[in-house]
Amino acid sequence: MFVVDLANTVAGATRSGRDELDSPRALGDLVTSSGYSGRVDLDEAELAEVRAMRERLRRIWSLDRAAAVAEVNDVLASARALPQLVRHDALDWHLHATDAQAPLAERIGVEAALAFVDVIRTNETGRLRRCAAGDCDGLLLDLSRNASKRFCSVRCGNRMNMIAFRERALGGDGGEPGAGDWLADQG
Repeated sequence: MFVVDLANTVAGATRSGRDELDSPRALGDLVTSSGYSGRVDLDEAELAEVRAMRERLRRIWSLDRAAAVAEVNDVLASARALPQLVRHDALDWHLHATDAQAPLAERIGVEAALAFVDVIRTNETGRLRRCAAGDCDGLLLDLSRNASKRFCSVRCGNRMNMIAFRERALGGDGGEPGAGDWLADQG
């Protein structure tokens, strides 16, 4: 999902440990890999707008259902969203709610808001989570059948499992995996 990819470009969620949406070129790469159509300016102003929208979407991700409704409605209203079915390129019928020439950040916000509408409407906001790794700012969309996904990536899950294993091996409490005592002892 594009919102997860966008949200996880922040420094605390990336493999590199740096903000990976740090230039218009990086924005262009993300937009191209996601198949976004329509206007893309790839300048510093657009980058700033998309980064601001990224923070807004990260905030919405963690809100309770009622608070998320207010934010989603605000995103849709501020863009004067008018959902319409469209078909273009190699894509079948899908929704667009802004003009193809609207600013990129606005189109990202509206498309994310439309996705949030479905999540809220079906009462599945509990599947929008933050990574359980204490040292990660990643977000995840839990699409597992039993809603048990805890980590944003295999990398985070493996890292936390290794930390828990080492804590147990060193006589730790063997409780919930976390960066806790073992990492502190290694510093």
